[in-house]
Amino acid sequence: AAILSRTPRLESRCNRPLQMEFEHQLKALIFFHLEEHTSGRHLIQALQEDDYARNNIAPPDGIRKSSFFEVMTERGLEQFLFVFQELQKQACTVLPKKFPELGELVAIDGSLIDGVLSMYWADYRGGAKKAKVHFGFDINRAMPRKIFLTTGNGGERPFVGQILEAGQTGVMDRGYQCHKAFDQWCMANKHFVCRIKANTTKNCLESYPVPSDSIVFYDAKVQLGQPGVNQTEKPLRLVGYRVAGKVYWVATDRFDLTAEQIAQIYELRWNIEKFFAWWKRHLRVYHLISRSRHGLMIQILSGLITYLLLAIYCQEQHGEKVSIKRVRE
Repeated sequence: AAILSRTPRLESRCNRPLQMEFEHQLKALIFFHLEEHTSGRHLIQALQEDDYARNNIAPPDGIRKSSFFEVMTERGLEQFLFVFQELQKQACTVLPKKFPELGELVAIDGSLIDGVLSMYWADYRGGAKKAKVHFGFDINRAMPRKIFLTTGNGGERPFVGQILEAGQTGVMDRGYQCHKAFDQWCMANKHFVCRIKANTTKNCLESYPVPSDSIVFYDAKVQLGQPGVNQTEKPLRLVGYRVAGKVYWVATDRFDLTAEQIAQIYELRWNIEKFFAWWKRHLRVYHLISRSRHGLMIQILSGLITYLLLAIYCQEQHGEKVSIKRVRE
């Protein structure tokens, strides 16, 4: 309620009053995610026929299908962004930091959303239509931080600089390896832990001792890439480790941690994959309500808002991480 009172007002674009105020739009989409509806038509039917939804969520005079989809396609984005950002601030004060000794860790990844042919803006390849969301995920608090939406073939590396803030450490997979970008992030005081390809050229400048009983078998200050071609200007740290017979090479500018901690940070990247899986499975966030870029962004933001509300509720009321079981109770 406190956040809604500060939210920018949703204005009508004509002389007619709005059939659906922003609060009703927000509540309807939260209801959509919590009840795991599979389409906008399914949601509208519930708003018309379900007693609870009709009395507590739908506008007082009800909502027509045409009005609902008009709102989804054209209005509310500024308001959803505001609520999402305000809930983040609240969550930061409520959710405990699980790995404070490792610093502010932000896992960065992209996720594809299947589209339909009428989504003309969502180019992918071979005539297929897909959109892509680019996420920054707070590993310490297990919560989303930033989000951007592009076409399915949109590049991922350019968003690292927009997702990361100075002093934070981005945790990324091999698709984000770019030696020029490594130098740029270092200059901007944006740290990183990034897996690299095993065949990357490594120029060792200084080796560090490795305990014999450690999963780590390599720890050194290096320059990556070929001189005069794509070599990093700033020396980096390269950690090699082995888990269950699989070898990982991880580049970073973090010299303040042990090699084992660097390996731990990269392993924590899988938390964003777990988030994606839980978010998609329980909140049905990729069942499209709108086919426009505007409407899709609203739907994704409403899914993130629902997740943050759940995270705050579960922590404050039960001292637990997010659990759909609590909502079902």
